[in-house]
Amino acid sequence: MGRRTALVLAGLLLGACTTKKPSSPDASTPVADPRYPSAEGLPGCVLYGEPRRVGQVPLELAEMSGLAASTRHEGVLWAHNDSGNAFRVFALDAAGKVLATVTLTGLEPKDAARMDLEDIALGPCAPGEPRECLYLADIGDNFERRPQVRLFRFPEPEVADASVAVETLAFTYPDRPHDAESLVLEPGTGRPAVITKERDSLGEVFALEGLAPGTVAKATHLGTLQAPGGVDYRTTSAALHPSGQRLLLRTYTRVWEVRAPGASRLEELVRGQVVEVPGPSQAQSEAITWLPGGRSFVLGSEFAGQFMYRVDCR
Repeated sequence: MGRRTALVLAGLLLGACTTKKPSSPDASTPVADPRYPSAEGLPGCVLYGEPRRVGQVPLELAEMSGLAASTRHEGVLWAHNDSGNAFRVFALDAAGKVLATVTLTGLEPKDAARMDLEDIALGPCAPGEPRECLYLADIGDNFERRPQVRLFRFPEPEVADASVAVETLAFTYPDRPHDAESLVLEPGTGRPAVITKERDSLGEVFALEGLAPGTVAKATHLGTLQAPGGVDYRTTSAALHPSGQRLLLRTYTRVWEVRAPGASRLEELVRGQVVEVPGPSQAQSEAITWLPGGRSFVLGSEFAGQFMYRVDCR
């Protein structure tokens, strides 16, 4: 082998040894999980991280059925039990510790006995009013026989043990009785809406207008929500994003998000894309809420000692 040829070969070998390997993605760059489509063009997370444990369901909430994050009291979650329990709501911290118990009054005993409380939401006490109220949804109807159902409204209390009187806001559906476990309030307008618990879909969406004590309002049907391919059904809780452009739906097995960039009303949102987002496996999950700012959400479950989870942006 000549000297010149040997030098050329040596150079080629050296180049081969020092060729850079393809660079791996920056650890700070979110990488899409093919199961969970990214949310381009929407306020909030583009990609969600994996659920992480943040606390446990306390003994007082052994049948936790709803969660609502306070925007007035930092770090406070309002929660309640399912039917067959005392007429109360609880203030929790992020770890599930009970901070206060609020006893609700204003119902006759016979009316209280028929309650099936399924969800809780926070919003304006009236359209355009800065004061915020908690809305407790007495909308459970396993056998679909109740001629009318109702919301209970009361001003968001201080985080202290107290008794608070509620206003009763009754309504009927335009077609037939429905079982339902999900309540949301439209940002800006404060208009409530119920998402029913159906055996063949993620639910029928009904807007509630004209609610007032002493009257019975009639709900308005806005649309039907379907999981892609019809693979899931029976929504047990829901949470509407502060932007009004995203809606979380919790079922017994998954979490779904309805997405509609630019939506300003529920009528537009219900026609949006439905995609799966990360959610934990829980024994019987019936509670979900956005945290203030709309970049994280928390999930609760029935049964004391079950884990509570939080999902943040990646």
